[in-house]
Amino acid sequence: MQPEITGFFHRPTNTVSYVVEDPETAACAVIDSVLDYDPDAARTGTAHVDGIIAHIRGRGRTLEWILETHVHADHLSAAPYLRDTLGGRIAIGARITTVQHTFAVIYNAERGFARDGSQFDHLFEDGETFAIGSLEGEYLATPGHTPACGSYRIGDNIFVGDTLFMPDYGTARCDFPGGDARTMYRSIRRILAHHPQTVLWMCHDYGAPGREEFAWRTTVGAEREQNPQVRDGISEDEFVRLREARDATLGTPKLLIPSIQVNMRAGNLPPPEDNGTRYLKVPVNVIGRKD
Repeated sequence: MQPEITGFFHRPTNTVSYVVEDPETAACAVIDSVLDYDPDAARTGTAHVDGIIAHIRGRGRTLEWILETHVHADHLSAAPYLRDTLGGRIAIGARITTVQHTFAVIYNAERGFARDGSQFDHLFEDGETFAIGSLEGEYLATPGHTPACGSYRIGDNIFVGDTLFMPDYGTARCDFPGGDARTMYRSIRRILAHHPQTVLWMCHDYGAPGREEFAWRTTVGAEREQNPQVRDGISEDEFVRLREARDATLGTPKLLIPSIQVNMRAGNLPPPEDNGTRYLKVPVNVIGRKD
């Protein structure tokens, strides 16, 4: 049995969220949800995720899982809003604790901030299986972009998060704290070891020269034949040189500072201070520092 998959493209962040449905039991999962965020006004919104909720309700589905591929640096997760509205369990890979330890220091997190992943309902170990109704899913640890990156295999589909982009674009960057290009290459080769017809679903698409439409669905075979950074024949050392050279030219993602401190809390904003207001911190002269 194969899942029914619907992608929801969030143009402001070029992110794709997915509803993965089991047609036999009406169970479903949401992968990489997005909370709207206006950085100029520091205001959140739910227009995008409300469209996902309407889709789930309109099809009579029951939300069982709210899955995160990693702690995103380019958008805020809507996971708590989804859980409060439809139920389900928020899950991520077990190495989230590594990311929490790193960024709890950078953001000088509140004294009660737990660095054990307990903000999430479930932490997946590499190779762990789970059910969406009658569908079987498997969590694959695919670090490199971040230490806690993971992919979800469901049927003949793999949701790769930021590990891979479309075959005409390349791969994700590896220069965030804890990222590593050599680790990324090995994670990608693990994904590309699947059958060539395995369908890969991207978390982002930024377009590519000569392509006018946004796209987020491809195959293992297409990546192995066409991807300019990891196609067959490109060695690990060559990939590392290509990736590190490219990363040296990249700027900081627009929403990195608010995103990380929210997403390391499973999509929750920091707790309110004594005046009842929640604040997002801006660490000055820290993000992007080479040491």
